[in-house]
Amino acid sequence: MEAGLKQRAARPPSPLERPVWSMLTGPQAGLAVATGAAVRIDPRYGPFAAARDRSDAAQAALAATLSGPDDTIWLVEREEWPAPPGTRVVRLAPLLQMVAESPAPLRADDGPFVALGASDVAEMTDLALATEPGPWGPLTHQYGQFWGIREEGRLLAMAGERMRPAPGLAEVSGVCTWPDQRGRGLAGALIRRVMADQVGRGDVPYLHSYAGNVSAIRLYESLGFRAEREMVATVLALN
Repeated sequence: MEAGLKQRAARPPSPLERPVWSMLTGPQAGLAVATGAAVRIDPRYGPFAAARDRSDAAQAALAATLSGPDDTIWLVEREEWPAPPGTRVVRLAPLLQMVAESPAPLRADDGPFVALGASDVAEMTDLALATEPGPWGPLTHQYGQFWGIREEGRLLAMAGERMRPAPGLAEVSGVCTWPDQRGRGLAGALIRRVMADQVGRGDVPYLHSYAGNVSAIRLYESLGFRAEREMVATVLALN
């Protein structure tokens, strides 16, 4: 893995190196509630934010996006982001960013899938909060189409989309399965479903995995994802 990451380091800068900044100053700028030297997504979609750079002005603007003592923001960057004055780091999460330039296609035995929408939000939220695939908010399901697999009416697993840092790139996200349903291949099938939509639009799928989640990374590799770069999620709050 290290050799592959070093080879990719020679590439020109990519929007994926700063996905939050890229999405909120690019294709998903309409979701931003703070713009300028720092950006922040509407908290109903999630806690993501980014500063233009590490200058004093940008760091002050980043701190200003926090609304109170119980609020947090997540920065997804190549390295740990320094806490601006008046803030503190409450969590660091090493990530592995992966890209599927040759994604696995849908299989004949995948599914059956159900398109999830507003009527499914309560079940989607319960599943996301129980399994913690990443930050989840009241409008996270509106990033893009989410797909699920149901059995006897119960939502067993789901997957969807999130960040679009540039035209032609789309993130697979919100992949989660109830623990008692794992081992059935549901996550893999749902990721293939999401990627089929993305490829149909001309997008290259990518995703972020917690770096220590070895089983998830192996699954993603079996679906055509390859390590692109190491990332870090820095979670900040007010002092």
